Amino acid sequence: MELKKPSLSGSTLKIIALIIMLIDHIGAVIVVRTMSTPGFDHDFWNSLYWPLRYIGRLAFPIFCFLLVEGFCHTSDVKKYFFRMVLFALISEIPFDLAVTGNWVDFWFQNVFWELSVGILAMMALEHIEKKEFTYVLQVVLRLTVIAVSALGAEVMQLDYGMYGIISIVALYVFRKNKLSQLLVGAISFCWEQVAPLAFLLIAFYNGKRGRKIKYAFYIFYPAHLLILYIIARVIGCQY
Repeated sequence: MELKKPSLSGSTLKIIALIIMLIDHIGAVIVVRTMSTPGFDHDFWNSLYWPLRYIGRLAFPIFCFLLVEGFCHTSDVKKYFFRMVLFALISEIPFDLAVTGNWVDFWFQNVFWELSVGILAMMALEHIEKKEFTYVLQVVLRLTVIAVSALGAEVMQLDYGMYGIISIVALYVFRKNKLSQLLVGAISFCWEQVAPLAFLLIAFYNGKRGRKIKYAFYIFYPAHLLILYIIARVIGCQY
């Protein structure tokens, strides 16, 4: 019997990333609060915290990869961008509640903002690619776009800052060669602990969309953060 080569569709990768993200946020929202709340066994919860967070580091690279795939295959880039911004706005209060316990906190921004800036950077790079600029001007303009996007991420205090934007751009620039994209992508995420291991999963991507679950991430992200915040409050976690 012939063995089939393992392969993952875009929707399967997205589901895996959502599960990993949930694991990460259980650690970041609930477990971390129980460690400093009277009545909970600090040592026990502390032993859970880091394993959950390390597993969670695998989610963001997958979402960045899928963002680039979505950008390259969408029929309307502007609509794609504005949908991302809309859910960034929707997610901000659930994110702030889950992370800080406050309704609004300008020191922390949810991941949709990072992905939105990433889309803007790719839009600018795509525009430059289509123009008949000289090689030198092409390089200067591309570096300018990357620098401005990265600086914007830092000024806006986005979740992953300039590192997230640089990683998204790296995946976009090398999108036409899968092996190069995997290698450069893994290198670009070396700043985030075990995150490069996510590309072992991405390597099995078969280029197919899979099931139509376009809004799964958009809806799941704010919903699960709000639920985790409510759970944290119900069990008596301190913020």
